[in-house]
Amino acid sequence: MKLTPEQRIELHGFNNLTKSLSFNMYDICYTKTREEREAYLDYIDEQYNAERLSKILHNVADLIGAHVLNTAKQDYVPQGASVTILVSEGPVVEVPTGTYEESPGPLPDNVVMQLDKSHITVHTYPEFHPNEGISTFRADIDVSTCGEISPLKALNYLIHSFDTDIITIDYRVRGFTRDKDGQKLFIDHDINSIQNYIPEEVKGLYDMIDVNVYQENIFHTKCKLKRFDINNYLFGYTEEKLNSGERQEIIERLQTEMDEIFYGANVPHPKGKKHI
Repeated sequence: MKLTPEQRIELHGFNNLTKSLSFNMYDICYTKTREEREAYLDYIDEQYNAERLSKILHNVADLIGAHVLNTAKQDYVPQGASVTILVSEGPVVEVPTGTYEESPGPLPDNVVMQLDKSHITVHTYPEFHPNEGISTFRADIDVSTCGEISPLKALNYLIHSFDTDIITIDYRVRGFTRDKDGQKLFIDHDINSIQNYIPEEVKGLYDMIDVNVYQENIFHTKCKLKRFDINNYLFGYTEEKLNSGERQEIIERLQTEMDEIFYGANVPHPKGKKHI
């Protein structure tokens, strides 16, 4: 049952449901030499340093109407960064119509809603394969809120904030709140799939799989980029510099890396396969 503002259930007290969104993105690159790998990791560290990540999380806070209490950020040596933001209830206003609808959230704009006792975090993990020439950058973002709104409203903005080959998204609702008669409520909005919060033009770019446990209010969606252009995965040069054998082997390595991340399982390499 979808609730309009006029139909909202009257609660006994504050809405104590905890709604958590985990957004994990992966960017994959082929770096044949040590110099290429170091240049790629330097680029990632510059592109996604703690300062820029902090701005992204502050935009998330603005989108969901949060008041930022404290920000802690750190760049690590040799690579990686973390940002944690503690947020509390923003200005109390009537929740706009559409809060309970399954639809993509807005991009940064003047949006104000209610929440309390919440946090937003990001951690990055640049890494590389010791032998295969593959470098992978991962960012994990968690948005946890209490109150009437869902952090899924920030999903559209997060997708647009990163260049992503693979995305894994988890959404879960924990705890309970009570109506005025003391009856427990374990979720306060309808949800069929995380995909309903992703714009159609974005969904068209990805192969997507859902794994949902409705009775436990657990929702999981995985996305893998459909179109493969090798030039998007070469750092500092294009495919014209490769012979046909090099090109084919690099494509196989990249696609294997993407498949393994997407399916969460290692793919056996053919025995005796020659490496570049």
